[in-house]
Amino acid sequence: MPDRLLDPTPLPAAARDPVEGSVRRGAGVTLWAERRGGGFLIAAAAADGEVLAAFDGESSAHDSLAVVRAEPSPGNVAALRAALPNLVPIPLGVATSAGFGDRLGLATPGHVDALRASGGAATVRAIFAQQSMRENARTGRTPLEVVDDATLGAFVSGWEGPVGADADHLKLEGEIDLCLDSHYTMFTLDPGEHVDARADDLSGAALAAAYEGVPWEGLESDPDDLRARLGGERVDIGSRSVEFAAGELERAAVKYGGAVAHVTRLARHLERAARGRPYEIEVSVDETATPTTLGEHLYLASELRRLGVAWVSLAPRFVGDFEKGVDYIGDLALLAHDLEGHAALARALGPYKISLHSGSDKFGVYPIAAAATRGAVHLKTAGTSYLEALRVAAAHDPDLMARIVALAIERFDEDVRTYHITGRPSGMPDSAALHGSASAALLEQRDARQVLHVTFGSVLARFGEPLRELLRAHPDAYRSALRRHFERHLVPFVAPGGAS
Repeated sequence: MPDRLLDPTPLPAAARDPVEGSVRRGAGVTLWAERRGGGFLIAAAAADGEVLAAFDGESSAHDSLAVVRAEPSPGNVAALRAALPNLVPIPLGVATSAGFGDRLGLATPGHVDALRASGGAATVRAIFAQQSMRENARTGRTPLEVVDDATLGAFVSGWEGPVGADADHLKLEGEIDLCLDSHYTMFTLDPGEHVDARADDLSGAALAAAYEGVPWEGLESDPDDLRARLGGERVDIGSRSVEFAAGELERAAVKYGGAVAHVTRLARHLERAARGRPYEIEVSVDETATPTTLGEHLYLASELRRLGVAWVSLAPRFVGDFEKGVDYIGDLALLAHDLEGHAALARALGPYKISLHSGSDKFGVYPIAAAATRGAVHLKTAGTSYLEALRVAAAHDPDLMARIVALAIERFDEDVRTYHITGRPSGMPDSAALHGSASAALLEQRDARQVLHVTFGSVLARFGEPLRELLRAHPDAYRSALRRHFERHLVPFVAPGGAS
C-alpha cells in the first residue's frame, strides 16, 4: 500500500506555484495541486485535450500539452476521483484501519503526514472522510462535502493508498440513502437508542416479563427458540470460555434484542439500496450506559449472523470510560482483560475488527488494543483534529482564541447534552490569565479540552469562517500540529505481524 512513489513524478513545466508532493499520474494525464489565495486549484495536463474534458476550468496550452486549472467544485472533485481511482472510497476489510474525523474540512493533509511519519502509510488503512449525521448538523456540512474535502486533501498530499469513507453513527434508513449517494463505503449502524441497560439489574419475575417483551417478531424468533439455540452455547477463547450462566441469555436478549432487530432492519435496507455496490458495516453499541459483557457480545454476534447481517467491525461498550478528548479513565489492567476477551471472540466468531470509538487521545489504550486485537482493530477519532486547529488559533490569533473560549463556556450547558463527559467549565484554568499565545495551555488541561471539544458546533456557527481563513493562511502550522498529534496515535498500531 504505497503512499508515495520512490521515484516521484516530476512536475510539468506548466506548473504555477505547485504544492510540493502533490503531483500524480493517471491514465494519460498528470495532475497536481496549485496554491491560489488561501486555497487550491486542481491542475491537469495531457497530450490529448479530450482527456481533460471532465474538468470545468481555465484551459491553456504549454508546449505540446493541453492544461486545465479548475476550482475544487463538486464536479471537478468528482473528475479528480475518476482520474485517480485510488481516491474513490472502497471497503477496507479487516486490515488495521484508522478513521480521521475532520470537522473543518482542512485536516486531511496533516492526517496523511502523520501516517507517513508513523510508518502507518504502508500498514494502516485510512478513512479520511468520517462524519456522523450529528456532526454534519453542527458543522453545517453535507455528507458529500465531507467526502469531497477528504478527496481534495488526499490529492493535495499526494496520497496513493486506498481510502474508505465512514458514514458514522447512522440510525435511520434515510441517512443511509443520503450517504450511499455521497460515495460512502463504510456504514456505522448505531442502535444505541434500542439498548435497554436496565436489563443489567433484572432478575426473577421482572426478568421473565421483560424477556417475553423482547421484539421477537423483528428477531424472527421466539423465547423458546432462542433458549434452544444459544442456551448451551460455549466458545473457548484461550484461557477462558464464554457461555451463558442462568439468566444471562435472557438478560442479554432484553438488553440487546431491540438493537439486533434495528441493526437488521438497517442492514437489509442498505443491501437493497446499495444495488450491488460494495460496502461494509460496522455495528456500534459503544454509546450506551453499561459495558458490553462477553456473553452479550456472543449474543449480538450470533443473532446478527443468524439474521444474515455481515459486518467488518464491532464497537462494544468497554469497561471504564472513553470520554471525548482525554485519555482513558479507569483501570488499564481491567480494560486489557476486557479487550482481550472481545478480540478473542471477534477472531472466533468472525473474524472481524474491534473498533475503538471516542478513540482520540487514548494513549494508554493503544498498545493494549494493538496487542489484544493482533492488528484487527479500527481506531476512530473525531474532535481532536478540531482541537489542534484551536492550537493554531492560539498561536496565530489569540484574540480569536479568546472569543472561542468565551463562547464555549457560554454554550457548554446546552451543547454537552448529547455527550457523556466529566469535564466542566468550573474546572478550567482562568483563560483571562493566559495572555496571547499562552492560551494554547488550555489544550493541555482536561476540563478545557472537553469543554472546547463538545462546543464545536456553536463555535463553528459563529467563528467557522474566521477559523478556516486562519488555517488556510497557516497551512503548514496546522499540518505540523496534526502530524505530531496523530503520530502518537498511530505508532502503537504500526507493528510487524498486524493485519494488513
